[in-house]
Amino acid sequence: MKTTTARAIAYSAVALLAMAALRATPPAKPHATPAAAIAASPVPSRPVWVSYHDTLGRGESLVALLERRGIDGAAAIAALRQTESFDERRVPAGLALTIRGESTDATPSEAVLQFAVDRLVRLTRTAEGWRGVEEVIPWSTDTAVVAGSISSSLYAALDSAAEGVLPTGLRSELAWSLADILEYRVDMSRDLQPGDSFRVLFERGSTSTGAVRVGRVLAVDMLLSGDTVQAFRYDNGDAAGKGQYYDRDGKSLRAAFLRAPLEFRRISSVFGRRKHPIQGVWKTHTGTDYAANSGTPVRSIGDGSVIFVGTRGGYGNVVEVRHPNGYVTRYAHLRGFAKAARRGAHVGIGQTIGYVGMTGLATGPHLHFEVLVNGKQRDPRTALTSKTGVALSAGDQKAFRELRTQLLASLDGLLGPDSGSTRLALAR
Repeated sequence: MKTTTARAIAYSAVALLAMAALRATPPAKPHATPAAAIAASPVPSRPVWVSYHDTLGRGESLVALLERRGIDGAAAIAALRQTESFDERRVPAGLALTIRGESTDATPSEAVLQFAVDRLVRLTRTAEGWRGVEEVIPWSTDTAVVAGSISSSLYAALDSAAEGVLPTGLRSELAWSLADILEYRVDMSRDLQPGDSFRVLFERGSTSTGAVRVGRVLAVDMLLSGDTVQAFRYDNGDAAGKGQYYDRDGKSLRAAFLRAPLEFRRISSVFGRRKHPIQGVWKTHTGTDYAANSGTPVRSIGDGSVIFVGTRGGYGNVVEVRHPNGYVTRYAHLRGFAKAARRGAHVGIGQTIGYVGMTGLATGPHLHFEVLVNGKQRDPRTALTSKTGVALSAGDQKAFRELRTQLLASLDGLLGPDSGSTRLALAR
């Protein structure tokens, strides 16, 4: 009995010790993959796409440009021909090309050719070859007001006022638009004086790619030597839907004469006393000199008949035009004559009759322009002043007045109280 009891006690002690050992032993960790084995396992690779740019070089063909970038030129041109507007004869100089591929050394997978600021062709390489798709980039339009004061020239004033609104080149384009609109009322090269001011309401287009363009000029308000000159664009249904410009009273800005014989104007001398550049003596300068590059087209300032074409002393090559009101205009120092400039021929307002030169007594290329009334030279600034234009019909006057009110409100509302500021309307 004693022996049996002793054995039971011993077995119980062993069991308790075993349970304690099991509790003290930490659980086994799961099997871990060595780091070297992980590094050696394959990882799916992704292509790294890159883009690089090029342009069509001087005298380089489009095929040569494409092949220079690793594209089958003939196949790409065939794909381009599938697009509606591609014309091999009108590939713009400096054409921008963007290439995309897995690397600069791999065969490109995509090529984008920018044929215009709002038109491109995207070439994509497929199993069957290259495929071309034309993409038109939409324009959005907003309305802008630019205002400023003249200190030296309209160019300088617009360049300052339109900073941040238009790129530099487009600021000059806006200045030319103003000159074209007001060319019957204002000679932008002579009539502007320091302290004169302007406000211009115009449309501005832009694309998602950052391209900008100047749209239609809607209204102009200028203060010239204390006089207000205004222009409002209005479409009365005539001229195939093209809007014309009218003054505040609804009279067309068009008159019998243009204010200047050159479309691109820069004056070197005005009517009055000056020292002759060659003869070296003071004499009355019976006209106006417009300095311009040799070959610049010279236009007749009004309808009329050519009464003289030829050489005349210090004037050099000359064209004279007689107008219906009896005025005669003279264009001198010409390099050559246009085909329209034939004695007895009729010429229209704005028609090219010659080209700027330096024949006769001239030290440099320029146009000498005169206006003769009853055979006597008159100051073109006063002789050509004409504020009469054809008025809108009674049926158009009401609609015009309503539009004029809206445009003037836009000039005031977009500009704000600060006359030197420039603000934009919301995009439409």
